[in-house]
Amino acid sequence: MRIERLVAMANDIATYFTIEPDHNAAVAGVRDHLTRFWDPVMRREIKAYLDEDGKDLLPLAREAVDGLKLPPA
Repeated sequence: MRIERLVAMANDIATYFTIEPDHNAAVAGVRDHLTRFWDPVMRREIKAYLDEDGKDLLPLAREAVDGLKLPPA
């Protein structure tokens, strides 16, 4: 999948969770969604994107992606 699409999807998920008043719960919600519904390849690609610069990720998405625990390749 193209990285632009993954970034857009991660940002959409983060936007959904912006209504959560507890910031830590919002980050956990985004991270949980990525862990439960994204396959390992998608998670590795978005994590690599963040590690490069992640400039187009929203701050909430950045925090969630940064906290992903990736399965072995």
